Amino acid sequence: MTRISKRWIQHNQVGIYAIAVLLAIGVGLGRPGVGSTIERFINPVLAVLLYVTFLEIPFVRIRRAFRNGRFMLAALGMNFLIVPVVVFGLSRFLPREPVILVGAFMVLLTPCIDYVITFTELADGDAEQITAATPALMIVQLLLLPIYLWLFMGAQVAEFIEAGPFVEAFVVIIALPLVFAWLTELWAERSTTGSRWQGTMGWLPVPMMGTTLFVVIASQLPRVRDSIEQIAAVVPVYVTFLIVMPLLGRLAAGLLRMDVGESRALVFTSVTRNSLVVLPLALALPPEYALAPAVVVTQTLVELTGMVVLTRVVPGWLVPDSPDPLPFPGVARGD
Repeated sequence: MTRISKRWIQHNQVGIYAIAVLLAIGVGLGRPGVGSTIERFINPVLAVLLYVTFLEIPFVRIRRAFRNGRFMLAALGMNFLIVPVVVFGLSRFLPREPVILVGAFMVLLTPCIDYVITFTELADGDAEQITAATPALMIVQLLLLPIYLWLFMGAQVAEFIEAGPFVEAFVVIIALPLVFAWLTELWAERSTTGSRWQGTMGWLPVPMMGTTLFVVIASQLPRVRDSIEQIAAVVPVYVTFLIVMPLLGRLAAGLLRMDVGESRALVFTSVTRNSLVVLPLALALPPEYALAPAVVVTQTLVELTGMVVLTRVVPGWLVPDSPDPLPFPGVARGD
């Protein structure tokens, strides 16, 4: 009988996520009536997920990690300068329906801050750089998202975006878990009990991610199924994003002559999106935009499939092992 350990859980996390998704699809399609009940658990589950995820952030080494200004600027530049240009271009192929556009914009304009760490590790990328960049990515996206929505949708956005729900979601789902994680690390440094608590929490990131995927997909899949004809239009855009952004991330890494680990990390932070954290913000929209959460969840389903492929493609072909900094694509390495 296989002994379950943290290492076993981490090694089999993709399988655990797959089981969670399959169970969610079974519940979402077989028992659609329970979706509204499961939906109530989204915020609490997300808060716990981000708490245990933030506990993985080496707060005591954040200052050292921030000294890698090249990676930090590259991650911010890719996510908040290049991605918006790509998203705006791709949005030209979407129906001119505000509910479709706002859902797609909300999810595509926000970089992932949770399972991006997992997939970067699976591809043997520099997950510590991703982890150190997480607070900056998190804060900047919440500040810039309303601005980008206004730029891309104009006066429409003022009709249905209210600050209150966004601020509440940010505080409950992001700010408080981050503060509690920081306090837990301080406690662990000064107390044996605190250290044991942190050790126990170290078991939870993968199970909580599986739980989050189950809750999100099972609660929102009925909406996706009921509006499949409208939502189908966003799938090609999401797939195109999954193809274009890794190539642009690789291009940027080569231009900056990053090493292999940094390059893979830049690729994954450029392509993974923040659907799980953005979902509560979409749920906070008025009733006439009830389809927006389904548009967000559809991106989750497409992205998870794409991530399984990218964890093989990135190290195997896009950013293969190399002892030296990667050259700019198309430029031969000198002897």
